[in-house]
Amino acid sequence: MRVGPWLLTLACALLAAPGPLAGQAHETAAHHIALGDTATRALDPQTALRHYRAALALDSTSYEALWKASRSLVDIAKQIESEEDSLKQRRDTLYMQARALADAAVRANPNGAEAHFMIANALGRLSLTRGGKERVRFARIIYDEAMKAVKLDSTHDGAYHVLGSWNAEIKRLSGIQRFFAKALFGAGFMDKANWPDAQRYLEKAVAWKPGNIFHRLELAEVYMDVGRFSAAREQLTAIAGLPLADVLDHEYKEDAVLDLKDIAGQKDKT
Repeated sequence: MRVGPWLLTLACALLAAPGPLAGQAHETAAHHIALGDTATRALDPQTALRHYRAALALDSTSYEALWKASRSLVDIAKQIESEEDSLKQRRDTLYMQARALADAAVRANPNGAEAHFMIANALGRLSLTRGGKERVRFARIIYDEAMKAVKLDSTHDGAYHVLGSWNAEIKRLSGIQRFFAKALFGAGFMDKANWPDAQRYLEKAVAWKPGNIFHRLELAEVYMDVGRFSAAREQLTAIAGLPLADVLDHEYKEDAVLDLKDIAGQKDKT
């Protein structure tokens, strides 16, 4: 059979152009997760979130896409510092969405440390924007989920950070807030909080990830709470030379400078 010139032209065009399978190969959940990871390292959580959501559109049960999308939402939310009602509402909504995605990640993989950590992380951040009663209500979940994370992964620096901060935040509650907390959860649970554990857990966070600016800042502030000013200065001074690796690291560095000024000349109490 004689092949007409139009058919030859069409065949050449099909051979020259990428076929449907080649194009579809790039539209995989794994590909979008990799692009999201690249954006995360570039401190661009908005772009990262778009890719993780694209991955979830292709595989709604992807554990990795679920917890990483949760992380991106937290990174977006924690940059909203305005006291304007509409922005505060958006920030808190993002934290709740992050918690929902982390819950879904736990359902996808109950033994995944990152999912449990993200529940604790999202609620920990959200609790800081709420009043005393709501903060106390979140306290039990934050503690339990962070403990699950470290039991699943004994090297999880983020979970150790949450546990250290949890102890510190409970110790910093006012007398009225602590009374409400004990009435809600019982004295036994609230009495878990103590300064030695706040230091110990944050020291573990720093030990597992010494380049993390936030770990060192929070540890320094706990040292300040207990009068260990020399140890605080050591952590705060180290922050200056660390590279930015989190969307709020520039602010954490500024906080470290202010803390150093605040404790200038202070002598250790313990």
